[in-house]
Amino acid sequence: MELASFTGFIRVLFYIILFYYLFRFLARIFAPIVMQKAVDKVQERMQDQMKQQNYQNYNNQNTTKKDMPKEKEKIGEYIDYEEIE
Repeated sequence: MELASFTGFIRVLFYIILFYYLFRFLARIFAPIVMQKAVDKVQERMQDQMKQQNYQNYNNQNTTKKDMPKEKEKIGEYIDYEEIE
């Protein structure tokens, strides 16, 4: 059975600190790139949803216009009468 040495403990502690700072450094570099890609995906999804919603609204308007009865022909003209005292 081997006992842990002081130098082994220092080496492990050094590696932990090294990996921590390396991770922080890489996160500062790559986090904005990853976040921008996530924002782009969300914007793309929102645009797709808006296109789909507009397409559905356009189709609904077309069907409602066909189903509406035509306006009756206007016969004559409108005359506004005034009272004379």
